[in-house]
Amino acid sequence: MTQQANRRPGLLRALGLAAATGLVAAGAAGTAHAADAPLPVTITGEDRVDLSLHSGNGDPSEPQVDLRLDAPGEPFEGDGIIPPVFTGDYTIRIDASALAGVAKVKLPCEADGSVAVCSGSELYAGDRYNRVGGIRLDVGEDSEAGDLGSITVTGEGEGLEFTPLTIDVLVGGPEFVNRTLSVPDGLRAGGTYEAPVGLRNAGSMPADGAVLRFHGSRGVSFPDSYGNCAYAEVTTGPLLRQGTDAICTFPDRIDAGTAYALAEPLKVKTAGFALHDVFTYSFTALAPDEAAALRAAKDYRPGTGEVLTLRKLSSADPAHYSRYADVDLPVNNTYDLELTGSSQDAGAGDTVTARIGFRNNGPAWISALRSGGEPIGFTVAVPEGTTVTSVPEGCGENTIDEGVKGYLCWVSTPLLEDAALDFPFELRVDRVVEGARGKVALPEWDNPFDSDHTNDSAWIVLNGADGATDGGTGDGGTSDGGTSGGSTPPGSGEEGDSGTNGSSGTNGTSGANGTNGTSGDVTGDHTGGGLALTGAGGMTLIGGAALLALGLGAGVVVLLRRRARQDGGAVA
Repeated sequence: MTQQANRRPGLLRALGLAAATGLVAAGAAGTAHAADAPLPVTITGEDRVDLSLHSGNGDPSEPQVDLRLDAPGEPFEGDGIIPPVFTGDYTIRIDASALAGVAKVKLPCEADGSVAVCSGSELYAGDRYNRVGGIRLDVGEDSEAGDLGSITVTGEGEGLEFTPLTIDVLVGGPEFVNRTLSVPDGLRAGGTYEAPVGLRNAGSMPADGAVLRFHGSRGVSFPDSYGNCAYAEVTTGPLLRQGTDAICTFPDRIDAGTAYALAEPLKVKTAGFALHDVFTYSFTALAPDEAAALRAAKDYRPGTGEVLTLRKLSSADPAHYSRYADVDLPVNNTYDLELTGSSQDAGAGDTVTARIGFRNNGPAWISALRSGGEPIGFTVAVPEGTTVTSVPEGCGENTIDEGVKGYLCWVSTPLLEDAALDFPFELRVDRVVEGARGKVALPEWDNPFDSDHTNDSAWIVLNGADGATDGGTGDGGTSDGGTSGGSTPPGSGEEGDSGTNGSSGTNGTSGANGTNGTSGDVTGDHTGGGLALTGAGGMTLIGGAALLALGLGAGVVVLLRRRARQDGGAVA
């Protein structure tokens, strides 16, 4: 129980896996590799695991360490066979012998006691496809507070040069839990929430210092700037990842069994477009000699104001503290989704373009953070006497209601507060039917955050009687003169994140103002053109089960991975 390992100071350990892996991967991706030089490969994974003696250490079936190999080059994107950057035999050796009497360990691959050897024969750029395996750690019968050990991971292979990884394991150390948050009564979009940020050391040992990490999504900002904090704003790229991150360090001792609060509430400002934006924070233990390196982390700017401090509380109810602390702000804003249709005259044999418009009139955006960017669907019926000859990206043929075929179109979220999308359908008029109509509609849902349901449907109208045009919104509203309300052509939006915002499918109609493109796996054919679907005559198509579980009002993920370990995890 006296096994010791030199705990590495500096930026990598202080930031934890998320930041360390990102910094290493960024460096590797930009490295030019000479043909006659060994290929540099970095072994990545959590470099610190704290085991609690008082509470569970996460799901027993889930590892706390995810070992991967980071090779130079740009990660492969797209379909098909992934090209390797290296072909040849190599081995990864995981040595946990220094944990004897400290903690129980379960290793991947072929293990001989406390040592495991994993083998491979190919490496790919980045670390996504180079997973070695997971390591699970638990306290044992002999584990005591203050026990410290380490796991050493090394690699070997001809033509390869590995950067090893050391994983420090501490038993019964400081264990911080965070003051829970609740939605403040009456907070409106544009208002400021004064967050009661605090911590309690539920562990068996004091900490020499603490670090506070907090995050706000795109609709949240922090008006104050503190001298012992550093800030990073992300205003470009996928909307799911935009927002503000901050790191603050506190060098004072944090006693075991004691609760602390910020000397003043942390001000969290919400934007006028905010709705279910996320504010989250967490405290972790930090050694004083790591504070400067942490505040100087890449892409963070130092604060300029007074120093933020902690004050000790005389008493605190443990029920008011938990491993994670987050809140959605605000919860009472609204948006207005609107569909617009098309009205035209055409003769037999003519081909016309019906441009369906989809837009958000605000004032709120649809953040969809907790759902990871779940798409919104709407249906399109085909006017009688016509055949669809070209389908916009993001739409696919679908049997929607009682055997009636139409099209199901998807709009990715998050969706900006002023987003406008365009869905052009090409229709061939096989025979002229006066006033032929096809309905375009959002699902008939009970969505309290959509402020106006009268514009949730529209019509495609061909050859309206006596020149009448009712291709606008609602059940026979005003015409848009043959054009949709959406003004942005496909392809002008940003590229979405695979697996997070519904934009990783084969289709990719994009939206205005950086809105993610529509896609997802639409049921049925969705080739983007050449689909023949004959209109069944003005029948209303309701999305039904295909449009359930969108979760627009309640929705939204925090961009943080809630890892079941003592750190609580930095906001990514």
